[in-house]
Amino acid sequence: MNSPAVSLTSQQIKTEAIALGFHKVGIASVSPMVSSPTPVAHSPTPPLSHPLKTWLTNGYHANMAWMSDPRRQDIRQVLPDIQSVICVALNYYTPHQRPDSKEYAKLSRYGWGRDYHRVMQKKLKALVAWMQAQAKVQTKVQGQDIQAKYYVDTGPVQDKVWAEQAGLGWIAKNSNLITREYGSWVFLGEVLTNVKLEPDRPHTPHCGTCTRCIEACPTAAIAHPFVVDANRCIAYHTIENRAETLPEAIAPHLNGWVAGCDICQDVCPWNQRFSQETDVPDFQPYPDNVAPLLTDLATISEEEYQRRFPASAFRRIKPAMLRRNAQANLQQH
Repeated sequence: MNSPAVSLTSQQIKTEAIALGFHKVGIASVSPMVSSPTPVAHSPTPPLSHPLKTWLTNGYHANMAWMSDPRRQDIRQVLPDIQSVICVALNYYTPHQRPDSKEYAKLSRYGWGRDYHRVMQKKLKALVAWMQAQAKVQTKVQGQDIQAKYYVDTGPVQDKVWAEQAGLGWIAKNSNLITREYGSWVFLGEVLTNVKLEPDRPHTPHCGTCTRCIEACPTAAIAHPFVVDANRCIAYHTIENRAETLPEAIAPHLNGWVAGCDICQDVCPWNQRFSQETDVPDFQPYPDNVAPLLTDLATISEEEYQRRFPASAFRRIKPAMLRRNAQANLQQH
């Protein structure tokens, strides 16, 4: 496994990533002998050597079959010559607050504005283009081109594990990645490359003895600290579950949620203390996303769906699913 004969440095890449608008960037190295990073020790109990395998074996992925893609457990199957993972984060928090009334539906903050995939992919594409341009200036040697693949929650990559390894933050007890600067209100992306770069130190965990996220979850979806059971998760059922009706164990606990769920993030002390408004205009909420009426979503038409959710990550939730979720909430009133 040879790295291209270019003199790109970690600092140069970080400087360019920040210039492109990313809020955090870190680098993890990929050892020739290790296909995935060693989990950070989050508690006195030693971490499992293959936590993803254990999670899958327990069926915690519910119907998300793509999580069992073997490439997710061996990053070299995604890019055989990989030497480094460049991890980036983008703060998406806005200070808008939902009305405290049962007549309103609740949509997770991550989808309030423009689809984060589009925003992040544009920046990552630019970063890769810059890296490749630098290589062309420095060398013309055949076979020494920079290889790079970028992902935003779109490929078989353990985003949070690599981000933790790259020093962006730590994986919390609710399984989200928490950063010191922005809490967990961040989108993650990465560039896989065959360029050998100086890595950052993995982040250390800082949840301590706090269990607020575990205690706040109305469906007990956090089966154990750092382990979320999708079968019990409101976010999973409102976004990924395609069934005509929601499970009886979930529907009574929706409490207004129709698109995702932010409960475990809202109660997190790190989020309450460190969240700050994003400087990305695309992440400002669309007009109807902060306080939509449950009755409106319970009968939403295809035309109204198109109007309310243009270029939105919520388009993964089809109109029939939105109606199902809203109606399930109204039945509890």
